[in-house]
This record gives sequence, structure tokens and C-alpha cells, in this order.
Amino acid sequence: MHPSALFAIDGLLTDEERDIRQAVRQVCDREIRPYVADWFEAGTLPARELARSLGSVGVLGMHLDGYGCAGLGAVAYGLACLELEGADSGLRSLVSVQGSLAMYAIWKYGSEEQKQEWLPAMAAGERIGCFGLTEPDFGSDPAGMRTTAKRDGSDWVLNGTKMWITNGSVSDVAVVWARAEEGIRGFLVPAGTPGFAVHDLKRKVSLRASVTSELVLDGVRLPQEAMLPGARGLSGPLGCLNEARFGIVFGAMGAALDCLETALAYAAEREIFARPLASFQLTQEKLADMTLELGKGLLLAVHLGRLKERGELTPEQVSVGKLNNVREAIDIARTCRTLLGASGITLEYPVIRHAVNLESVLTYEGTSEIHTLVVGKALTGVPAFH
Repeated sequence: MHPSALFAIDGLLTDEERDIRQAVRQVCDREIRPYVADWFEAGTLPARELARSLGSVGVLGMHLDGYGCAGLGAVAYGLACLELEGADSGLRSLVSVQGSLAMYAIWKYGSEEQKQEWLPAMAAGERIGCFGLTEPDFGSDPAGMRTTAKRDGSDWVLNGTKMWITNGSVSDVAVVWARAEEGIRGFLVPAGTPGFAVHDLKRKVSLRASVTSELVLDGVRLPQEAMLPGARGLSGPLGCLNEARFGIVFGAMGAALDCLETALAYAAEREIFARPLASFQLTQEKLADMTLELGKGLLLAVHLGRLKERGELTPEQVSVGKLNNVREAIDIARTCRTLLGASGITLEYPVIRHAVNLESVLTYEGTSEIHTLVVGKALTGVPAFH
């Protein structure tokens, strides 16, 4: 029996949602799974080719309306993230940053001219975007950002550095958040703008099949039209982050499911003491416990998706989902690794790759500590961030 069948997950989905899940799964099976271990080992990713493939099936910005976007529901988007992260967290990261951060920022806060210029091409995968919020010294505390935007006549001049930026060096446009006199503002910085440099970060052990970059802005001059007019203050970037965090609630379960399916198949075939590994009580205990946590995580993800579709999802509930599901996914990946024994540390199986990728997922889009404090504040009414 498939692990999700114990919870009758498919019965909670519409025919359209199941079709979308299957379509994304087919893309992953055809264009990602056969190659991703090699990409991970080499520390590379054919991001532009994959963006076009994913754009062709409507995955990029699929939860947005208009401008070439599919306008699908939250659960459908979540299921796409689940399938992508089941292949590799780096692929889901590419899609999350493209659709839920860069495209969402333009869709939500941009002018009509900005939307027309960027969104159709980004939805098709012809253009790629990144999201510059995190800085070398300010991740969990974005209010302390040092990147500045100062007026010079009718122009803006940006100076600062952004760090750990997914899609950075392959992007055609960066959504950069900077401190202006009137507060935090967002700007669209096209690739190749004078003073704008991008450097890839190397020697990663996690998210190796993903582009991670540093953005350096040294006197970058932009016209007034480059500012996102609808975003003022930290509510702008934080609103985008809630979109991306929601995708992780589903995505983390995709990585966990891939690990569990791998462990189930391995345990059925591997013989030890002249018996299948799956026949031992300790093995079955591990498999049963992991399936329970996976099922609960999937039920939580679908429930949060339905709340989002009704416009009832709160940031605190997103924190509950991200905190629980990433934490449980890491535990599932590590436990599956033990069932595979020495084979579990090789790239012949996806388990160790998922395990180290999830270490990054635990940290980005809000660390587990920050989400714990968000939940704590919701319960007590007392903020404990400082």
C-alpha cells in the first residue's frame, strides 16, 4: 500500500488537482530525476532549460491570475511543489523563487507596465527572476538591512549586498529591497545594469543542484519606474515570503515521500540474515512511524491550502506548517538513511541528497527558531524575538 493511501489523501483532491500533480510528476520523471544526482554532484543546474520546460506546463506563477499565469488554486500549486521537491529541493526552490517571490512581488506590488513587461515572459520560463532581501548580516532580522536607496534627481541610486539569493546569476531581473528615507522599498534591477554584479556561491554541501548567489549593488542607478509602487515597508517582502513558505509546507512532504518510497522498496528487496529487511519488527516500526508523520504533514498541507483558497490562511498558520513539515521531513530522511545502511550515503539513492537539502530548507524562508517564536507569540500574545 502506498503511504498516502492510508490517509486517503487523493479523496481530498479534485480531478484537476490530481491531473496537475500527474503532469508535474511526468516532467520530473522525464527531465529531472534521471539527471539530478549528477547535477548535485557537479554543483550545477541547467536552470534556463528547466525554466522553459516548467513554463510550458504552467508551473511558474501558476497560483497567480492573468499575464499568462494559470490562475490555479493553492492546493494545486502545493501539489506541484510536492512533486518538484520529491525530485530535488533545488528544483522547488527555482520555482518558488520565480513564482512566489519574484513574480508575486511584481504581480502584487508592481505597476501595470511592470506586470506587462515581466510577468508573461516569466510565466513562460523565458525570463527568470530572483528576490534580494537577505543580507550577509541580516537574515532573520530583515528590518536591519543596510542596502540603501537614495534619490538623485528623478532617479534612485542603490548600494548594498544581498546574500544567499536563489537564481541570482541566471536571473534577468532581481527584485531588490532597500532602505529609503520613507522606509523599505522594492526595485526591479535588470541584469546587466551598470554597478550590478552577481557572484555564485560555491563549496555548498546542500542545495547543490541550485543556483545560489551574492548580489552586489555599487551605485546602481535606476529610474523612478523601476520602483514597485505598491510596496512600502517590510510588509511588502514579508507578504512575498508567506507565499513561498506555503509552497514549502507541501514541498518538504515531497522530499519525505521520495525518501520513504525509496526505503520501502529497498527494505523489500534487501536480504539480511536470509530474510527481507522489511520483515524485521524494528524496520516496520520505523516505516510505520515515518508514514504517520508523513500522513499528518500531508493532511496539514491540504488543510492549509483550503484555508488559503478561502482567503482565511494566516501567517501564523503558515509558520505552523513550515515548522512542522520541514522538521518531520528531515527526521524521515535521516531515518530512511539508516534503513539503507551504507548505501544510504551514496548518490545512487536520493535519500542523503534530500537529507542535506532539507537542512537548507529548515533555515531559509524563516528558520525553525523564528517560526517557533511566531507560534509562541500567537499562543501567548508576547513577542520573544529580542
